[in-house]
Amino acid sequence: MAAPYAAMVMDARNGEVIHSANADTRLHPASLTKMMTLYVVFEAVQNGEITMDTKVRISQKAAAEPPSKLGLRAGSTIQLRYLVRAAAVKSANDAATALAEAISGSEAAFARRMNRTAKALGMSRTTFKNAHGLTENGHLSSARDMTILGRHVLYDYPQYYNLFSRRSTDAGIKTVAHTNRRFLDSYAGADGIKTGYTRAAGFNLTASAERRGERIIVTVFGGNSTASRNAQVAKLMDLGFNKAPSRMALRAPRKPPYLGPDASVATETVIARSQTPSTNTRAKSIRVVAAAVKTSLRPTARPTTEPALPNALVAELKQDIQSVLEEVQTADIKEVIASSATVEIASAAEVPATAVGTVNAADKNAPSASVKPVVRPRTLVLASASARQAAQPVEKREAEVVTRISTSGGRHWGINVGRFPSRYAAEKALLKTALAEMATLDGSLRKVVNGARGFDANFMGLTRDAADLACRRLQARQVTCFMIGPS
Repeated sequence: MAAPYAAMVMDARNGEVIHSANADTRLHPASLTKMMTLYVVFEAVQNGEITMDTKVRISQKAAAEPPSKLGLRAGSTIQLRYLVRAAAVKSANDAATALAEAISGSEAAFARRMNRTAKALGMSRTTFKNAHGLTENGHLSSARDMTILGRHVLYDYPQYYNLFSRRSTDAGIKTVAHTNRRFLDSYAGADGIKTGYTRAAGFNLTASAERRGERIIVTVFGGNSTASRNAQVAKLMDLGFNKAPSRMALRAPRKPPYLGPDASVATETVIARSQTPSTNTRAKSIRVVAAAVKTSLRPTARPTTEPALPNALVAELKQDIQSVLEEVQTADIKEVIASSATVEIASAAEVPATAVGTVNAADKNAPSASVKPVVRPRTLVLASASARQAAQPVEKREAEVVTRISTSGGRHWGINVGRFPSRYAAEKALLKTALAEMATLDGSLRKVVNGARGFDANFMGLTRDAADLACRRLQARQVTCFMIGPS
């Protein structure tokens, strides 16, 4: 008996539905499930729960999963990145279970997190029971929900999207081939996303393709074979490209809030559907409801004092540089000269006579004991009067002090390592990043900036070369990072 058929065609640029057939029917998603498995893994990596370099120990349960599989052995260890590649490219069931256990401790706990994430994404017809998609009672989804999920994978984690278009990849213990390579090779512009097959589900596929700046996502449930399914998806893709407008403003989907790994947190998503025939759904509001508290942890005492910052760095980080200049220009010149042995005055001819007299008098009356002078602010440099003024008659000259704020070796650059829903999450990410990358971030200032869309976690007070090096090192460890130039 053939599996039930369902399909949806969506313009990925704005989420508008171009075509649908039984799109809300709850069916077996098969390995399309792994899109959500990988989405949760990407979220955990981005928020510092785990890294791509983490060594994962393979459980007996993961090793015993039926094919398709990578061939992991119980008790062995493998880096998380290889499990991600195997799940995305080969659709390996043992890799998917190992990922679930690495993130949440058990597949059951991970499935609960998958369901919370699905609700936050607006997937109202989906219930996950496992991480791999093998047939299980109650493990159901719909063509609409899988299309929504595919669009979020594309826009929420673009740095990982290239995984879904690799014809083959190194999965640590062997090289694996893509399960969707036939469609990727046969349809122009195709670059993902995920295949799925079980006897109960039939041949499923969520595919995405881009042509001339237009991007279409198609989901098909219940194909009779790989060839017939691919032909149907190609037909629906052509329909999408023919009907989609050539020019369309990009309206990327809103990324859901980070709910964290705690399984006791639940989300309630209110979906408002328009009264028009359009089947596009959007999350109107998300409410986070905390369940009963199981344990009460003693909080860490807040520091009573803030660490002192170097004067130079404080001056550089002030938003109004002109105000800093005015403050320095009004400083008492005599006090600065007396407190610093390194202030350079070019020549007596370039300094007003009154200032020279003051210095000589100070020298004559200096005590015999050596008094340690006050350290001169590193951001203050005194310069001589300009050569043009020196050429003027003495009676027309005026005393001039030229000041500038030091760049401290160009340390007016910074880096951003992510945007977070709370100040606590941003500070936690900054601390983890600082500890992991002490070599390049030592001496920088951790700074959380509250913006309209969240809390930005920044490191400030870096040279351009140091900021560039730090970003490249962090990106190599799959940590989001971009440079912040001088304001």
